Amino acid sequence: MTDSHDVQSEPPPSVMGIRVFVNGPSGGNPVPLVVDASQMTSSQMLDIARQFGHESAFVVPPSSESADWRFRFFVPCHEMEMCGHATVGTLWAMRQLGLWENPTARIETLSGPVDALWDEPAQQVWVSQPPVQVHELSDHHRQRVADVLRLPPNMNYVTMINAATSRIKTLVELPTADFLHGLQPDFSAMEGLCKEIGSTGLYPFYLDETRVTGTTVFARQFPRASGYAEDAATGIAAAALWGYLVNVGVVPAGSPDAPAACTVRQGDAMGCPSAIVIRGRFNPDGHIQGCWLSGRVEWSVL
Repeated sequence: MTDSHDVQSEPPPSVMGIRVFVNGPSGGNPVPLVVDASQMTSSQMLDIARQFGHESAFVVPPSSESADWRFRFFVPCHEMEMCGHATVGTLWAMRQLGLWENPTARIETLSGPVDALWDEPAQQVWVSQPPVQVHELSDHHRQRVADVLRLPPNMNYVTMINAATSRIKTLVELPTADFLHGLQPDFSAMEGLCKEIGSTGLYPFYLDETRVTGTTVFARQFPRASGYAEDAATGIAAAALWGYLVNVGVVPAGSPDAPAACTVRQGDAMGCPSAIVIRGRFNPDGHIQGCWLSGRVEWSVL
């Protein structure tokens, strides 16, 4: 028997294609996007994510008057609470389509409200993330992470820690960019490990210390269970990484009048070069209350 709620009486939705955090040819993370999903069911949204094999975004009316829209995000396996690159890309697309004309916006997501700013000179969107929270891993779990990433024994792990803004990611510092890009994890063990350590994905990274400002970081994202093995650009993970590095004094945050930008480069190992730009978000008394993240967005063919 068919559930009447899953019967689509309206024509199929128009799915647009965008790429977010683009940093070169074939770069960025693809997003299938439906800018009016008000008549769609959850199962129809999940079907679109499965059809295209990417994190997909859907715009629906908000449940609160304090928000302009509600965004829903699906990967091929399930609904996600928040997706940074899909939020940036969706707002950019809505700007191009004339659906967002104000300088600011507030978005309702399952992980809480997200604020947005339109950067007119750069023609880019900045979206907010809350302050990072970190959780230490036990020695046993650190070894389990090393085993799944197939790291050599006796490596000096400067950083191996769970960190989160909207979702928990496991940050793992590696010695060189070549080492990072040469990783060949045990993907068959990825989901079990992430569940064991309470993480939604492993985020190994390398900090480029050859730069005077120390503001370029290379990273890769191996999600727990999204329907694909690696992610080309992950705004939420980059925000957590930035927050952690600022807290330990490795990356400068700047000041309210002159926030320091940090670029997280991801996707190089996949042939999808991506760049996520992050800067501090300050409250009126000058203290950091999280970050803003942004990047280049383009229309694309799905």
